[in-house]
Parts: sequence; structure tokens; C-alpha cells
Amino acid sequence: MSYKSLFFLLFLLVALFHESISHARSIDPLLGLEALRKGFVDTTDFTAEITQEKQFSIMKRTMTTTGVVRFKKPDIFFMEIKPPYSSRLLLRDNTIEQSNGKDNNKNRIILPPEQSLKQWFSKLTTPFTKIPDGVDLRADLTASNYTLYISPFKKGMVKELAITFQADGIIRKVVINEQNGDKTTMTFRKFKKNIGLSESDLSL
Repeated sequence: MSYKSLFFLLFLLVALFHESISHARSIDPLLGLEALRKGFVDTTDFTAEITQEKQFSIMKRTMTTTGVVRFKKPDIFFMEIKPPYSSRLLLRDNTIEQSNGKDNNKNRIILPPEQSLKQWFSKLTTPFTKIPDGVDLRADLTASNYTLYISPFKKGMVKELAITFQADGIIRKVVINEQNGDKTTMTFRKFKKNIGLSESDLSL
């Protein structure tokens, strides 16, 4: 066999191996939920840098921003977006507060109770034996990354929430599809758990 043929064969084997380990396969949603629960059971808080891509359905445009997110059990999520689109968002249970970086005007949105953080994370304290009421759930596994697709039955702001994570609780990506057609994709990096976030780290 010539060196050229051997190189081609090795290249083909590597390509096939890569395809086999990176292809997403559907799994039992309960397995996905259990992986998420086990990954988060020892997580008290986390922080990460993010890149956020917002696709607007009406204006048919995409806005890309960078920032930081922080979370603290049981129900506080904070996000700060850097200039030139400076803003801050605080989700406490099912109440969203947003602050514009320029004039500091604040908006408040109340989510339906079934979309509250406290409710969802309270469900992660005990093993799952069935799919939680009020949602449709799908899951897949790509190499070592799980993805859960959560769709509330009741009509609220969120149409579908997709969370991609590792078995150790490290979040890689969150995708939010809204009822109005908008889509937000957050990619996480420099993810750190259990660093002892204080109340001042999670305020507007």
C-alpha cells in the first residue's frame, strides 16, 4: 500500500470515528433529567462568561453580545451585558427585572408560576420517576454533552427551553425560543461552580 493510500485510509477512519462520537442520539427524557439533577445536586452557585446571540423575528436581524451570568440556588439568576448594548437582568423565581445601562430605566415581567426557577430547581432535589406535569420533554446525547428540550404546555413567554450540559453540571449552551418567534442562544465559557456568590453579586 502506498503512503498516499495509507494516509487516505487513516483520514477516513478518523473522520468516521469523529462522526460516530459527535452524532446526537435521542435518549429517554428521564435519563436526561437525572443527568441534570445529579450534575446540579452539589451546585450552590455558578458564574460564567457568555456570548449571546439574539434573533429577532419581526426585524429579521441578529444581535450578538457578550457578558457574564451568575446563578445562586434556589431561584436567583443574574445576567450583565457589556457595552455597547449595556444592560442587566435579574430573574428571582418568576419575576424578571431589566435595567438599561444608559438611563437605568427598569422593566418588570412576571412569568407564569410553572416557569419559575424555584419550582424547577426544587424538582432537582429528588430522583425523577416520571416527566414533570405541565411540560413536554425531549433529550439527546452528543458525545459527553446532554441536551434537554423543555416545552411548557401553557402559553407563556417561553415556547421551548433547551439546555446543553455535561454530567458534572457544567452548562455549555442555553437556547430560548419565545412564543413571538424570537430566539436567544447563550454559549457559556469559563464556567465556575460553588464560588460563594453574595447578594451584591446578584443585584441590579
